[in-house]
Amino acid sequence: MVNYKELGLVNSREIFKKAFEGKYAIPAFNFNNMEQMQAIIQACVEESSPVILQVSSGARKYANQTLLRYMAQGAVEYAKELGKNIPIVLHLDHGADFEICKSCVDMGFSSVMIDGSHHSYEDNIALTRKVVEYAHQYDVTVEGELGVLAGIEDDVVAEHHTYTQPEEVEDFVSKTGVDSLAISIGTSHGANKFTPAQCTRDENGVLIPPPLRFDILEAIEKRIPGFPIVLHGSSSVPQQYVELINKYGGNLKDSIGIPEEELRRAAKSAVCKINIDSDGRLAMTASIRETFALHPEWFDPRQYLGPAREELKKLYAHKCVAVLGSAGKA
Repeated sequence: MVNYKELGLVNSREIFKKAFEGKYAIPAFNFNNMEQMQAIIQACVEESSPVILQVSSGARKYANQTLLRYMAQGAVEYAKELGKNIPIVLHLDHGADFEICKSCVDMGFSSVMIDGSHHSYEDNIALTRKVVEYAHQYDVTVEGELGVLAGIEDDVVAEHHTYTQPEEVEDFVSKTGVDSLAISIGTSHGANKFTPAQCTRDENGVLIPPPLRFDILEAIEKRIPGFPIVLHGSSSVPQQYVELINKYGGNLKDSIGIPEEELRRAAKSAVCKINIDSDGRLAMTASIRETFALHPEWFDPRQYLGPAREELKKLYAHKCVAVLGSAGKA
Protein backbone atom coordinates (compact mmCIF):
# COMPACT_ATOMS: atom_id res chain seq x y z
CA MET A 1 0.00 0.00 0.00
CA VAL A 2 1.17 3.53 -0.83
CA ASN A 3 -0.16 6.60 0.96
CA TYR A 4 -0.72 9.64 -1.22
CA LYS A 5 1.37 11.81 1.11
CA GLU A 6 4.44 9.79 0.13
CA LEU A 7 3.85 10.94 -3.45
CA GLY A 8 3.62 14.63 -2.52
CA LEU A 9 -0.11 14.82 -3.23
CA VAL A 10 -2.83 16.48 -1.13
CA ASN A 11 -6.46 15.56 -0.55
CA SER A 12 -9.29 17.91 -1.40
CA ARG A 13 -10.35 19.03 2.09
CA GLU A 14 -8.24 22.16 2.53
CA ILE A 15 -8.32 23.33 -1.09
CA PHE A 16 -12.13 23.04 -1.12
CA LYS A 17 -12.35 25.09 2.05
CA LYS A 18 -10.26 27.83 0.43
CA ALA A 19 -12.23 27.62 -2.82
CA PHE A 20 -15.54 28.03 -1.00
CA GLU A 21 -14.27 31.03 0.97
CA GLY A 22 -12.64 32.57 -2.12
CA LYS A 23 -15.62 32.04 -4.46
CA TYR A 24 -13.79 30.01 -7.09
CA ALA A 25 -13.70 26.34 -8.17
CA ILE A 26 -10.80 23.90 -8.43
CA PRO A 27 -10.27 22.53 -11.96
CA ALA A 28 -10.66 18.76 -12.23
CA PHE A 29 -9.00 17.88 -15.53
CA ASN A 30 -9.11 14.28 -16.76
CA PHE A 31 -5.91 12.78 -18.13
CA ASN A 32 -4.97 9.53 -19.84
CA ASN A 33 -1.43 10.12 -21.11
CA MET A 34 1.78 12.08 -20.64
CA GLU A 35 0.94 14.97 -22.97
CA GLN A 36 -2.33 15.69 -21.17
CA MET A 37 -0.60 15.59 -17.80
CA GLN A 38 2.18 17.88 -19.00
CA ALA A 39 -0.31 20.41 -20.37
CA ILE A 40 -2.31 20.41 -17.14
CA ILE A 41 0.73 20.98 -14.95
CA GLN A 42 2.28 23.59 -17.26
CA ALA A 43 -0.95 25.60 -17.36
CA CYS A 44 -1.66 25.35 -13.63
CA VAL A 45 1.90 26.27 -12.66
CA GLU A 46 1.90 29.26 -15.00
CA GLU A 47 -1.48 30.40 -13.67
CA SER A 48 -0.65 29.41 -10.07
CA SER A 49 -3.76 27.26 -9.74
CA PRO A 50 -4.38 24.22 -7.55
CA VAL A 51 -5.50 21.26 -9.64
CA ILE A 52 -7.21 17.88 -9.45
CA LEU A 53 -5.71 15.26 -11.77
CA GLN A 54 -8.75 13.15 -12.52
CA VAL A 55 -8.62 9.49 -13.55
CA SER A 56 -11.68 7.73 -14.94
CA SER A 57 -12.22 3.98 -14.97
CA GLY A 58 -11.46 4.12 -18.69
CA ALA A 59 -8.16 5.87 -18.00
CA ARG A 60 -7.19 3.17 -15.50
CA LYS A 61 -7.80 0.51 -18.15
CA TYR A 62 -6.03 2.49 -20.87
CA ALA A 63 -2.94 3.71 -19.04
CA ASN A 64 -2.62 1.26 -16.11
CA GLN A 65 -3.23 2.53 -12.60
CA THR A 66 0.35 1.91 -11.48
CA LEU A 67 1.68 4.10 -14.27
CA LEU A 68 -0.94 6.75 -13.50
CA ARG A 69 0.17 6.83 -9.87
CA TYR A 70 3.78 7.41 -10.85
CA MET A 71 2.70 9.99 -13.41
CA ALA A 72 0.94 11.86 -10.61
CA GLN A 73 4.07 11.66 -8.47
CA GLY A 74 6.02 12.92 -11.48
CA ALA A 75 3.51 15.75 -11.87
CA VAL A 76 4.31 16.93 -8.34
CA GLU A 77 8.03 16.97 -9.09
CA TYR A 78 7.47 18.51 -12.53
CA ALA A 79 5.53 21.39 -10.98
CA LYS A 80 8.42 22.05 -8.59
CA GLU A 81 10.84 21.93 -11.52
CA LEU A 82 8.71 24.52 -13.29
CA GLY A 83 8.96 26.74 -10.24
CA LYS A 84 5.86 26.26 -8.10
CA ASN A 85 4.76 23.61 -5.63
CA ILE A 86 1.04 23.83 -6.44
CA PRO A 87 -1.47 21.63 -4.57
CA ILE A 88 -2.16 18.52 -6.67
CA VAL A 89 -4.90 15.97 -5.98
CA LEU A 90 -5.05 12.54 -7.65
CA HIS A 91 -8.76 11.69 -7.88
CA LEU A 92 -10.75 8.69 -9.06
CA ASP A 93 -13.64 9.84 -11.23
CA HIS A 94 -16.88 7.80 -11.14
CA GLY A 95 -15.78 4.83 -9.06
CA ALA A 96 -18.47 2.22 -9.68
CA ASP A 97 -18.01 0.04 -6.61
CA PHE A 98 -16.20 -0.35 -3.31
CA GLU A 99 -13.44 -2.49 -4.83
CA ILE A 100 -12.21 0.10 -7.34
CA CYS A 101 -12.28 2.83 -4.68
CA LYS A 102 -10.32 0.65 -2.24
CA SER A 103 -7.80 -0.21 -4.95
CA CYS A 104 -7.23 3.48 -5.69
CA VAL A 105 -6.86 4.37 -2.01
CA ASP A 106 -4.30 1.57 -1.68
CA MET A 107 -2.45 2.73 -4.81
CA GLY A 108 -1.85 6.29 -3.62
CA PHE A 109 -4.89 8.25 -4.79
CA SER A 110 -5.67 11.14 -2.46
CA SER A 111 -9.36 11.40 -3.35
CA VAL A 112 -11.99 9.03 -4.72
CA MET A 113 -15.52 9.36 -6.03
CA ILE A 114 -18.02 6.63 -5.38
CA ASP A 115 -20.91 6.96 -7.80
CA GLY A 116 -23.90 5.19 -6.30
CA SER A 117 -26.36 7.44 -8.11
CA HIS A 118 -27.73 4.58 -10.24
CA HIS A 119 -28.67 2.59 -7.13
CA SER A 120 -31.65 3.17 -4.89
CA TYR A 121 -31.29 6.00 -2.40
CA GLU A 122 -30.76 3.57 0.49
CA ASP A 123 -28.19 1.49 -1.42
CA ASN A 124 -26.38 4.66 -2.51
CA ILE A 125 -26.06 5.67 1.15
CA ALA A 126 -24.82 2.23 2.21
CA LEU A 127 -22.23 1.98 -0.58
CA THR A 128 -21.00 5.54 -0.12
CA ARG A 129 -20.71 5.08 3.65
CA LYS A 130 -18.65 1.91 3.15
CA VAL A 131 -16.19 3.76 0.92
CA VAL A 132 -16.00 6.72 3.33
CA GLU A 133 -15.23 4.45 6.30
CA TYR A 134 -12.36 2.83 4.43
CA ALA A 135 -10.92 5.95 2.77
CA HIS A 136 -11.01 8.11 5.89
CA GLN A 137 -8.71 5.66 7.67
CA TYR A 138 -6.01 6.93 5.33
CA ASP A 139 -7.16 10.58 5.20
CA VAL A 140 -8.38 10.13 1.63
CA THR A 141 -11.35 12.38 0.80
CA VAL A 142 -14.52 11.00 -0.76
CA GLU A 143 -16.99 12.50 -3.24
CA GLY A 144 -20.51 11.09 -3.46
CA GLU A 145 -23.29 11.77 -5.95
CA LEU A 146 -27.03 12.44 -5.75
CA GLY A 147 -28.95 12.71 -9.00
CA VAL A 148 -28.05 11.35 -12.44
CA LEU A 149 -26.40 13.18 -15.34
CA ALA A 150 -27.40 12.27 -18.87
CA GLY A 151 -24.75 11.52 -21.50
CA ILE A 152 -21.82 9.18 -22.04
CA GLU A 153 -18.36 9.23 -20.45
CA ASP A 154 -16.26 6.04 -20.53
CA ASP A 155 -18.35 3.45 -18.67
CA VAL A 156 -20.89 6.01 -17.39
CA VAL A 157 -24.03 6.01 -19.55
CA ALA A 158 -27.43 7.56 -18.82
CA GLU A 159 -30.17 8.57 -21.24
CA HIS A 160 -31.98 11.01 -18.96
CA HIS A 161 -31.30 13.56 -16.24
CA THR A 162 -32.52 12.98 -12.72
CA TYR A 163 -32.14 16.28 -10.92
CA THR A 164 -30.79 16.21 -7.38
CA GLN A 165 -33.58 16.53 -4.82
CA PRO A 166 -32.59 19.27 -2.33
CA GLU A 167 -34.63 17.65 0.45
CA GLU A 168 -32.35 14.58 0.34
CA VAL A 169 -28.94 16.24 0.65
CA GLU A 170 -28.81 16.81 4.42
CA ASP A 171 -29.75 13.22 5.16
CA PHE A 172 -27.31 11.85 2.55
CA VAL A 173 -24.35 13.92 3.75
CA SER A 174 -24.96 13.19 7.43
CA LYS A 175 -25.44 9.43 6.92
CA THR A 176 -22.50 8.91 4.53
CA GLY A 177 -19.87 11.30 5.91
CA VAL A 178 -18.78 12.35 2.40
CA ASP A 179 -16.42 15.30 1.97
CA SER A 180 -18.09 16.67 -1.18
CA LEU A 181 -21.25 16.06 -3.17
CA ALA A 182 -21.73 15.87 -6.95
CA ILE A 183 -25.17 17.13 -7.94
CA SER A 184 -27.28 17.18 -11.08
CA ILE A 185 -28.55 20.62 -12.14
CA GLY A 186 -28.49 20.27 -15.93
CA THR A 187 -24.87 19.56 -16.87
CA SER A 188 -24.25 16.43 -18.95
CA HIS A 189 -21.44 14.07 -19.92
CA GLY A 190 -19.78 14.09 -23.35
CA ALA A 191 -19.64 16.57 -26.23
CA ASN A 192 -23.29 16.15 -27.23
CA LYS A 193 -24.93 17.46 -24.10
CA PHE A 194 -28.11 18.72 -25.74
CA THR A 195 -30.05 18.20 -28.95
CA PRO A 196 -30.88 21.23 -31.12
CA ALA A 197 -34.53 20.71 -30.19
CA GLN A 198 -33.65 21.36 -26.53
CA CYS A 199 -31.96 24.67 -27.40
CA THR A 200 -33.08 28.11 -28.49
CA ARG A 201 -31.30 30.32 -31.04
CA ASP A 202 -29.98 33.84 -30.61
CA GLU A 203 -30.27 36.60 -33.23
CA ASN A 204 -27.27 35.13 -35.10
CA GLY A 205 -28.74 31.65 -35.20
CA VAL A 206 -26.35 30.27 -32.57
CA LEU A 207 -27.81 27.48 -30.46
CA ILE A 208 -28.29 28.38 -26.80
CA PRO A 209 -28.62 25.40 -24.44
CA PRO A 210 -31.17 25.33 -21.61
CA PRO A 211 -29.90 27.15 -18.51
CA LEU A 212 -28.57 25.31 -15.49
CA ARG A 213 -30.99 24.87 -12.60
CA PHE A 214 -29.46 27.40 -10.23
CA ASP A 215 -32.66 27.26 -8.19
CA ILE A 216 -31.78 23.67 -7.24
CA LEU A 217 -28.20 24.67 -6.43
CA GLU A 218 -29.39 27.52 -4.22
CA ALA A 219 -31.84 25.25 -2.40
CA ILE A 220 -29.04 22.76 -1.75
CA GLU A 221 -26.75 25.51 -0.46
CA LYS A 222 -29.38 26.54 2.07
CA ARG A 223 -29.72 22.99 3.37
CA ILE A 224 -25.99 22.23 3.67
CA PRO A 225 -24.32 25.66 4.00
CA GLY A 226 -20.59 25.70 3.41
CA PHE A 227 -20.50 22.15 2.06
CA PRO A 228 -18.40 21.57 -1.12
CA ILE A 229 -20.50 20.92 -4.23
CA VAL A 230 -19.18 19.31 -7.44
CA LEU A 231 -20.34 19.72 -11.06
CA HIS A 232 -19.68 16.88 -13.48
CA GLY A 233 -20.15 17.11 -17.24
CA SER A 234 -19.05 20.75 -17.38
CA SER A 235 -17.22 21.03 -20.67
CA SER A 236 -18.22 24.02 -22.78
CA VAL A 237 -17.50 22.31 -26.12
CA PRO A 238 -15.67 25.25 -27.79
CA GLN A 239 -17.04 25.59 -31.29
CA GLN A 240 -13.68 26.53 -32.80
CA TYR A 241 -12.46 23.01 -32.01
CA VAL A 242 -15.62 21.39 -33.34
CA GLU A 243 -15.26 23.39 -36.57
CA LEU A 244 -11.58 22.46 -36.95
CA ILE A 245 -12.32 18.78 -36.42
CA ASN A 246 -15.10 18.85 -39.00
CA LYS A 247 -13.00 20.94 -41.41
CA TYR A 248 -10.26 18.32 -41.43
CA GLY A 249 -12.33 15.19 -41.87
CA GLY A 250 -14.27 14.88 -38.62
CA ASN A 251 -17.98 14.34 -38.24
CA LEU A 252 -19.15 15.91 -34.99
CA LYS A 253 -22.85 16.72 -35.10
CA ASP A 254 -24.84 18.75 -32.60
CA SER A 255 -21.88 19.24 -30.26
CA ILE A 256 -23.22 21.65 -27.65
CA GLY A 257 -21.75 22.37 -24.22
CA ILE A 258 -22.33 24.39 -21.06
CA PRO A 259 -21.83 28.17 -21.52
CA GLU A 260 -18.74 29.35 -19.69
CA GLU A 261 -20.57 32.26 -18.06
CA GLU A 262 -22.88 29.78 -16.33
CA LEU A 263 -19.90 27.81 -15.04
CA ARG A 264 -18.31 31.03 -13.76
CA ARG A 265 -21.52 31.81 -11.89
CA ALA A 266 -21.52 28.32 -10.41
CA ALA A 267 -17.86 28.66 -9.37
CA LYS A 268 -18.76 31.72 -7.29
CA SER A 269 -21.25 29.65 -5.27
CA ALA A 270 -20.76 26.50 -3.19
CA VAL A 271 -19.42 24.69 -6.27
CA CYS A 272 -15.79 23.99 -5.36
CA LYS A 273 -14.88 21.49 -8.11
CA ILE A 274 -15.77 21.55 -11.80
CA ASN A 275 -14.98 18.56 -14.01
CA ILE A 276 -13.69 19.17 -17.54
CA ASP A 277 -12.85 16.28 -19.86
CA SER A 278 -14.48 16.58 -23.31
CA ASP A 279 -13.01 20.05 -23.95
CA GLY A 280 -9.52 18.61 -23.63
CA ARG A 281 -10.35 15.77 -25.99
CA LEU A 282 -11.72 18.23 -28.54
CA ALA A 283 -8.70 20.55 -28.32
CA MET A 284 -6.26 17.67 -28.73
CA THR A 285 -8.13 16.08 -31.62
CA ALA A 286 -8.61 19.39 -33.44
CA SER A 287 -4.88 20.14 -33.25
CA ILE A 288 -3.87 16.66 -34.39
CA ARG A 289 -6.31 16.65 -37.31
CA GLU A 290 -5.07 20.05 -38.44
CA THR A 291 -1.43 18.97 -38.18
CA PHE A 292 -2.11 15.80 -40.18
CA ALA A 293 -3.86 17.80 -42.89
CA LEU A 294 -1.23 20.53 -43.15
CA HIS A 295 1.80 18.22 -42.81
CA PRO A 296 0.96 14.85 -44.37
CA GLU A 297 4.67 14.08 -44.56
CA TRP A 298 5.09 14.06 -40.77
CA PHE A 299 5.14 10.71 -38.98
CA ASP A 300 7.01 11.40 -35.73
CA PRO A 301 4.38 11.43 -32.93
CA ARG A 302 6.19 14.35 -31.31
CA GLN A 303 5.43 16.47 -34.38
CA TYR A 304 1.67 16.23 -33.84
CA LEU A 305 1.46 15.56 -30.08
CA GLY A 306 3.66 18.58 -29.32
CA PRO A 307 1.29 21.12 -30.91
CA ALA A 308 -1.67 19.28 -29.37
CA ARG A 309 -0.07 19.64 -25.94
CA GLU A 310 0.35 23.38 -26.50
CA GLU A 311 -3.32 23.74 -27.49
CA LEU A 312 -4.34 21.81 -24.38
CA LYS A 313 -2.20 24.08 -22.23
CA LYS A 314 -3.91 27.17 -23.68
CA LEU A 315 -7.33 25.65 -23.00
CA TYR A 316 -6.52 24.71 -19.40
CA ALA A 317 -5.01 28.11 -18.65
CA HIS A 318 -8.13 29.80 -20.04
CA LYS A 319 -10.34 27.66 -17.80
CA CYS A 320 -8.33 28.56 -14.69
CA VAL A 321 -8.37 32.29 -15.44
CA ALA A 322 -11.71 33.03 -17.09
CA VAL A 323 -14.04 30.23 -16.03
CA LEU A 324 -13.10 28.75 -12.67
CA GLY A 325 -11.38 31.75 -11.08
CA SER A 326 -8.66 29.47 -9.65
CA ALA A 327 -5.69 31.36 -11.15
CA GLY A 328 -3.45 32.84 -8.49
CA LYS A 329 -4.96 30.67 -5.74
CA ALA A 330 -2.18 28.07 -5.36
